[in-house]
Amino acid sequence: MTQALLVSVFLIATCGLVYELLAGTLASYVLGDTVTQFSTVIGTYMFAMGVGSWLSKYVGRGLVARFVQVELMVGLVGGFSTTILFLAFGHGFGFRIILYSLVMATGIGVGLEIPLLLRILKDRLEFRDLVSQILSLDYLGALAASILFPIVLVPKLGLIRSAFLFGIINAGVALWGTYVFREALGQSRAVLRAQCVVAVAALLAGFIFSNRITTYTEQSLYTDDVILARSTPYQRIIVTRRHGDVRLFLNGHLQFSSQDEYRYHEALVHPGLASLPGASKVLVMGGGDGLAVREILKYPNVSQVTLVDLDPEMTRLFRDHPLLSGLNGGALGDPRVRIVNDDAFLWVDKNDEKFDFVAIDFPDPSNFSLGKLYTTAFYKRLAEHLNEDGRIVVQSTSPLFARRSYWCVAETISSVGLGISPYHLYVPSFGEWGFVLAGRDRFAVPKTYPAGLRFIDAVSARDMFDFPPDMARVPVEVNRLNNQILVHYYDEDWHKIQ
Repeated sequence: MTQALLVSVFLIATCGLVYELLAGTLASYVLGDTVTQFSTVIGTYMFAMGVGSWLSKYVGRGLVARFVQVELMVGLVGGFSTTILFLAFGHGFGFRIILYSLVMATGIGVGLEIPLLLRILKDRLEFRDLVSQILSLDYLGALAASILFPIVLVPKLGLIRSAFLFGIINAGVALWGTYVFREALGQSRAVLRAQCVVAVAALLAGFIFSNRITTYTEQSLYTDDVILARSTPYQRIIVTRRHGDVRLFLNGHLQFSSQDEYRYHEALVHPGLASLPGASKVLVMGGGDGLAVREILKYPNVSQVTLVDLDPEMTRLFRDHPLLSGLNGGALGDPRVRIVNDDAFLWVDKNDEKFDFVAIDFPDPSNFSLGKLYTTAFYKRLAEHLNEDGRIVVQSTSPLFARRSYWCVAETISSVGLGISPYHLYVPSFGEWGFVLAGRDRFAVPKTYPAGLRFIDAVSARDMFDFPPDMARVPVEVNRLNNQILVHYYDEDWHKIQ
């Protein structure tokens, strides 16, 4: 009996941390700013555990029955948590209130577990052995959860199925307890056992139908039909389609619409690359959809394109999926293209190649893990990979809606000794959008471009480098690795228009 309960400690500790990680991950998916979401979720969860531990002193008789009921509560709340949260966000039901209510409920339940177990086992083990074994297994379970979560649960099962699986484990522990402690439970064991069976059945049904639940919840998040969904260790990839318009979302944020992405990607690539008629080696960082690479390959003198993107599933989809590879014209399958799946921040340190042109197409600096890719530390390292007459272009968010953020990127690039040429254009899906072109020599707007472009020509390119007063330069700080001021600018800028 003692060994059975000690195994239960390991299982419930694993479940408890998984629920916490699920809540933090889902919140970061739909709300952005990973650091803030995980910090607030973890803080609320730890506080709730303290509340649960404090409440345990009010549990008097029937400790085993109360333990079984707590396990059922944690299993049901945690198991259905991600489904509830996806539905709440999709239908506008007060996501944050529901998120922290679920985290509090789960944390209180988890906080009750260990004190109850200690009291149940106090007559079976010496106190020092009891505490050391239970706490050791509790921490070991947390370690197991932290390893399983990014390697197996998110990429293989997804958020909704993972929640149901660990809900089943919690309810299974409760059901197991009704057999292990059948004598202590007395006549109440039949009722508790029935409750456990119903809970396990409900959670098992959720697990079995999790694909349908996932489809339904994601359809509620997106106005168009979801035609592809993938969870990877790095992000949630969603592709939607409606009347020929294909859209890519990463962690709930729109990355492109096939109806107007050509404006963005032509503007990203051609002003800089057309000014370098002898460019042959090109580096693209981010841009795993291959759309920037498509534009680069329109230059016959380009002999090698190195694409560095963190997520191998992203580059695989846009290389092999017929619909997605069609959008980039099969660019990622071109023999001139080398795909490197690595963290760009680390890659620039490990690699010593030099390039004629570098296109930076990272997501916006909405959190600190992305913000580091917009710092002086990164740009200094990147400049070392640039040939003497080469150029770098950086997508730099909106100079209209995130004005300080945009000019912070420009100021940061300038601070590492590169001359900058800021420019902007209108993309219907995003509004006014900005880029910063940088290099060591003086830049002149090119007058000739490859044939077949839909937006860029000599006139449109020239106009992009003019800024009206409402987008003109404003005083900002440089974004450094130790302060990440850009992330704060970005959060404040975009919240003003929401």
